[in-house]
Amino acid sequence: MTDARDERGDTVVEPASAEAAPGSDAAAGLGSEAESALDPGDASLLALVDRLGVLLDRSDLTELAVEAGGTRLVLRKPVAVAPVSPAAAAGVAPSVAGDGAAPGAAPAPSRPSVTAPLTGVWYGSPAPGSAAFVAVGREVAVGQVIGLIEAMKLFNEIKSDLAGRVVRVIPENGALVKAKQPLIEVEPL
Repeated sequence: MTDARDERGDTVVEPASAEAAPGSDAAAGLGSEAESALDPGDASLLALVDRLGVLLDRSDLTELAVEAGGTRLVLRKPVAVAPVSPAAAAGVAPSVAGDGAAPGAAPAPSRPSVTAPLTGVWYGSPAPGSAAFVAVGREVAVGQVIGLIEAMKLFNEIKSDLAGRVVRVIPENGALVKAKQPLIEVEPL
């Protein structure tokens, strides 16, 4: 016997002999009608497959192979997919500030920061070539515009919810920022 997988990933058992054509009801062991059409030896073989399947389900094994005479039977449990963290799915490795993190991956801020309220493209100035809304070393007040985020062809003013001195502007001009990503670090005064 050989094993194959159907569309759902279940193991289907097919005999290696020419008595049952691969894919037939007798070969797949489907339904009681197919079992009654088989000779008694084949029915007991299907019962054995059922018992081995139960044994496999109750054990920690992932695969069970049995060979008797010219017949080989392999039963496998479906492989479970482990959940993936969002950072791993994005291909971003965890990093510590200053260790040469991947481009676009901002290390976690060590100071209070103003975060993006939505996802979009970050602009630190009102127009190309004009002065930035905020700069490192300057003070920022609560409610002051610190930049723009373009989302769906709309420019949204981003206002500071912290007051203090700007220590770092994290995203570069024209960079994609995600919601809740830190934009500027502020040292409270």
